[in-house]
Amino acid sequence: MAKNNRIQVFEELPIPKAVASLSVPTVLAMLVSVIYSLADTYFVGLLNDPVQTAAVSLAGPVLLATNAVNNLFGVGGSSMMSRALGSKDYDTLKASSAFGFYGAITCAVVFSVLCTVFRGPLLGLLGADAATAGYTSDYLNWTITLGAVPTILNVVLSYMVRSEGAALIASVGTMSGCALNVLLDPLFIMPWGLNMGAEGAAAATLLSNCFATLVYLGYLLKNRGKTMVCIDPRALRLNRRIVAGVFGVGLPASIQNLLNVVVTTLLNQTAAPYGAAALAAMGICKKIDMMPMYVALGISQGVMPLLSYNYASKNHKRMRSAFAFTAAISLCISVAAMAVMFFMPGKLVQLFIQDAETVAHGTIILRVSCLMIPFMVTDFLCVGLFQAVGMGKASLILAISRKLALEMPLVLLLDRLAGLYGLPWAQVLAEAGVAAIALFMLMRLFRDLQKQAEQPAAAIPD
Repeated sequence: MAKNNRIQVFEELPIPKAVASLSVPTVLAMLVSVIYSLADTYFVGLLNDPVQTAAVSLAGPVLLATNAVNNLFGVGGSSMMSRALGSKDYDTLKASSAFGFYGAITCAVVFSVLCTVFRGPLLGLLGADAATAGYTSDYLNWTITLGAVPTILNVVLSYMVRSEGAALIASVGTMSGCALNVLLDPLFIMPWGLNMGAEGAAAATLLSNCFATLVYLGYLLKNRGKTMVCIDPRALRLNRRIVAGVFGVGLPASIQNLLNVVVTTLLNQTAAPYGAAALAAMGICKKIDMMPMYVALGISQGVMPLLSYNYASKNHKRMRSAFAFTAAISLCISVAAMAVMFFMPGKLVQLFIQDAETVAHGTIILRVSCLMIPFMVTDFLCVGLFQAVGMGKASLILAISRKLALEMPLVLLLDRLAGLYGLPWAQVLAEAGVAAIALFMLMRLFRDLQKQAEQPAAAIPD
């Protein structure tokens, strides 16, 4: 019955209700994820030590790099699973989920080993100096050396569970881990608790990710025979069709995240010479920016199974309607968030740290960086649709355009021309350029879908 109800969401439920049933739980999970991420910065910030706050920011690119594995097997696997569900190919669905599960574990172990063995060069690459290196290394010991597997696996499992329409279950797993992290943070970080400082934030993150992973594994164990998500090693098949189907969407998404890591590292290295306060301000502003970003990401990821299913089942009219409704809601939210950040930047930064120099830098940086939010949301929506229909190359083109062709050159140029405050302008201009490219690709996709409806043999270019 549960499975039939989920199929009904894809096929029959009115668009607003279908989008809400899939996206609202996902957005709530994303918001809780943001809250727990902000909690790390908030409680470390209460120590009023810019060096420890900067160390958390410096470790950020390595944690962001785990998303490359998440996207490779989570985004790629879930897109393949939803399309297989839409075309009633249940063998491919199970094989794709098994491949994603065991592929994620393997890559997580390799990532953990590499980051541990090459810790010294890694810290130098991140921009850590004598003051921040020790704190940054301690943070990475918990989150990556010990925590890479649960950090990656719980996200990949949430994608897979969501791919068959079980958005509420996927969100419960994410939110339970995040809630535990928020509860543990003050106990581990603050002087009145275990007094571990920034290292305590990392330990809390490890435990919460382990808990979330156990929640998902418990759900799959309890619902054997009901869920289409399969982690049985006997279902694992490394044939070309399965690997190509998962990697076709997942690899471009993974490369996109790796490019995010490169640019975030470049931003940290560029900001580091301006001092720990400037670096801490950049990190805090990026955390604040995460709130609207994760809302948009939650909406686009939540609706992806609906788009994938209807694309595979040839119901392109319903797919377009779902996308249009999602875009309208997302853009309204993004404009509201931008207004709040533009008019209240100082008060938002002061929520995380009271250091006067850090607040002064953060006020200026946030007022500029918030201007990118509507452009960023447009990009997320388009990339989500491209991933849903299997157009991995299109999302890769957008990633390369944003990071390599636009943002990296702009960061270097505006740092030279405008100093520290030129860095957020580089992000704004890059996102605006990518949004224009994404809209062009989107119109082309819809035009080709219309041609396909008129001539069934027509192919959609990737």
